[in-house]
Order: sequence, then structure tokens, then C-alpha cells
Amino acid sequence: MSLKYESTRDNRVNVRPSEAVVKGLSDDGGLFVPREIDGLGLDIKEMCSLNFHETAKKVLSLFFTDFSEEQINDSVMKAYDSKFDDPEIVPVKKVGETYIMELFHGSTIAFKDIALSILPHLMKKAQSNCRMKEEIVILTATSGDTGKAALEGFKDVEGTQIIVFYPNDGVSKVQEMQMLTTDGANTHVVAVEGNFDDAQSAVKAIFNDQDLRAKLSAKGMKFSSANSINIGRLVPQISYYFSTYADMVKKDQIKLGDKINFVIPTGNFGNILAGYFAKTLGLPVGKLICAANENNVLYDFLNTGVYDINRDFKKTMSPSMDILISSNLERLLYFMSDKDNAYVAELMDQLKKNKKYEVTDEIKAKIKDQFWSSYCSESDTSQTVKKVYEEEGYLLDTHTAVAYKVYEDYVKATDDESKSVILSTASPFKFTGSVYKALFGQTETDELNLIAELSHQTGIEVPKQIEGLGDRKILHKRFCRPQTMPNEILNILDEK
Repeated sequence: MSLKYESTRDNRVNVRPSEAVVKGLSDDGGLFVPREIDGLGLDIKEMCSLNFHETAKKVLSLFFTDFSEEQINDSVMKAYDSKFDDPEIVPVKKVGETYIMELFHGSTIAFKDIALSILPHLMKKAQSNCRMKEEIVILTATSGDTGKAALEGFKDVEGTQIIVFYPNDGVSKVQEMQMLTTDGANTHVVAVEGNFDDAQSAVKAIFNDQDLRAKLSAKGMKFSSANSINIGRLVPQISYYFSTYADMVKKDQIKLGDKINFVIPTGNFGNILAGYFAKTLGLPVGKLICAANENNVLYDFLNTGVYDINRDFKKTMSPSMDILISSNLERLLYFMSDKDNAYVAELMDQLKKNKKYEVTDEIKAKIKDQFWSSYCSESDTSQTVKKVYEEEGYLLDTHTAVAYKVYEDYVKATDDESKSVILSTASPFKFTGSVYKALFGQTETDELNLIAELSHQTGIEVPKQIEGLGDRKILHKRFCRPQTMPNEILNILDEK
């Protein structure tokens, strides 16, 4: 079957998979979705016999039907190579009564590496499939992890420029230094006044800025995205849900066909949406458990059906989840509304005008059937890091701690005896300051200097990916306001 992608907001917009990957975002502001996903499926018995690389090839072939088998194979084998420090790519560890899916073994020690290691390969092949001559300008807003992973993935990739915007004082020091010290002739990093939502909203507006697009076209350039609004970023994430299930079957931790739950620390809703896609494809999933921090807009929505961003934005110790406008939720609304593009467009218009919308009772019921949610306070996040380390000898990062606490909430609130897997989205060394403080109390030591101290105190080796991070030269020093981001982009491209 040759798959087509349409806009969440207009079913008259239909493009090939390669076009969806290259464009990133539909011209109408909608996100690309595969309308025929209900007709897709994977044989779970076969999937449980595969390794991670074989799993990724199966998943990608299903969604990117205009890519050749050779293109898929080449992309997978080049993406998931020695830059991952574990041959399993995504190992699964038993911790207490639950299981931890470790998604932090790539080059930037965060889960975004899984998708952003392969996206540049998919992007270049998609360009070729579309016979596209323009240089691609990757435009990305990040709440912390996407930025470095995208920079690493696209660094020095011929025919591309990558510009990453991040909220000034809105990411961890380790995340910031990872971005600011990235080399490569085509990499650009800009701190933005405000929070992630400010940067992300500005990026979306830029994608639909006809004047700016015309100026880029005159330079022989075209915008695309490395955020999970790009379907090429989202689809690779489906793979680790299947590989984790297969891993647990192979270890006799579950029987083939048993349903398991996944607990996902969630901000932009991409990671959990990949789990929803996996379930749609036939993975035996019980509940997809959405773990929120104190920016609990998703928790409120999943429990009430009301999405309301008329609230204070909070900076937390799990900054990658400090998001109020969850872009990928739009894709879920598309499927929950039985692919009613006009209805989705109406909700997005309400959100833009009123900063709020409410879905129908029918959609509320569907969501309750698929998802469960709770949220974790700052104090509970710290306490969970300390408790799990002292009781289980396992060190969680702050985002994974949010998920662990929400998993405990789920166990208390339900009689579900299904096994649960927590998605660990980052190494604890990515958020050294908060983790160290949770374990040993406040310290005046700089966060970068705490990396070695945390390793010394816990006996856990510093990931080689960030060794000597504090000694690296800062290469990017740009700063702007959200409203001046278009000018900043033009300045960057004029200087290159």
C-alpha cells in the first residue's frame, strides 16, 4: 500500500511520505498524519523475533512507502551504530516492581537521539525522492534535549543548515553547554527571551510566513523541522515500544500477547503519541500513562477534556517537560475525532483565540479508554530520585522520576496487575544539579563541576558523551526575542 499523508486540518492536503518529511509542517499549519494507519499492522510474534535494527526497518518501511528497501536499510544501519554505547540501543532494566526503558545511550544521552540520529538520513533520501534541489534549513525550538540531538544529527550534513532556538535560562546547564559547544559549519544556536512555548509558537508562525519563505526561496533554500511536529521525527520512536516488548518476551518477563502499560514523562506529546501508534499497529498495550510535572496542562486535559493554557508557566527541575502548548496533541485529536479535519482546525482556532478548548463527550470517553494521567510536584520529584536510589540502587534523572512517581500513583489508584514500563528519557547526568541536590542536599558548586562529584558519590561513571563538557569552547553566543526570530534567521543565512 502506498501511504499518503494529509494535514490534520484539511484532508484536501495530500502528500507522499518523502514530501511530509521534507516539509515538516503543512502549509495550513496542520501536522501531517497517515490517514490509512488503521489499515496498517505488524505481526507481534514476528516482531518479537527481531533485534532493534530489524524492528526499526519494519516500522519505517510501513510508514515511508516511497523509500526503497535499500534507503531504509542504509538509514537504519548508519543511524544506530557505535555512537550508541549499548549494542541493544534501547536496553530494558528491571527496577523494583517495574521496568525501565533506557533511551539515553546515544550521543547526547537523551531519548531524542533515537529519532534524531536517523532523521538526517531520512531527510536526505526524501530530498532525493522529491527531486528537490533547494538547501534545507532545519528550524527547531527546543525545551532542552531536541536541540543538541538535532545539532549532532545534522552537523555538517551537506545541503542543510540547522538553527536551534532555546529558552534562555529555561534548560539545564548541561543541556545548554551541550548546544553552545557544538561545532560544525552549518550549526547555529540562539537563546530566546521567554519560555519554550514562546519559541515554539514563533517557529510555527515562521513556517507559515509567506514573505520569509519567499526570501528563502530566492536564496535557493526551504524550511523543514527536526521537532516531533515532523512525522520523520515521530515514526522512528515507534520502534522502541516494539523492541522493548520483544525484549521482555525473550527474557520471559511477559508472555507473548500479554498487555503491558507504558509510563511516559510527557511535554510535547510526541513520545506518548508514538506509543499510541504502536498500539494501533497491534502492540499489546494496556494503558498509556501520561506523566506530567507541575505544568500539568496535559493531566488536566486527559482527565477533563478541557485544554486550557490560561495558567502560569512554571520552571521546574524537569525542564524538557516545561511546555503548555503540546503540539502533537493535535495528531491525537485527529484520530480521536475519527479524522475530522474541520473539527481539529476549529479546536486549534479556539486555542489560538481563547487559549482554551473542550472536546466532545465522545472524545473524552475514547481518551479515558486509552490514557491515564497524573502529575508530580517538585518535592515529590526530588524525593523519588532519592528513594529509588536508596532502595533500588538505580539513579533516575528528574523526568524519569516524574514518571516513576506517576507509576506509583497508578498502582495505588487501580487494580491493574499488568506489568509497566517507564520510559527513561535522559541520563541523570543531564540534570546533574537537580539530581545531586535530591540525593545530597544543596551545594554551591557549579552544575558542570558537579558531574564528577555526582559520579564520585554514586560510583556511576560519567557518560563519555559529556566528559570535559565544562572545558569545551563556547561557539554560539546569539540571543534574540521571539518577535525578532525571523530577522535572526535571515542574518544567520546571510552570514554563512
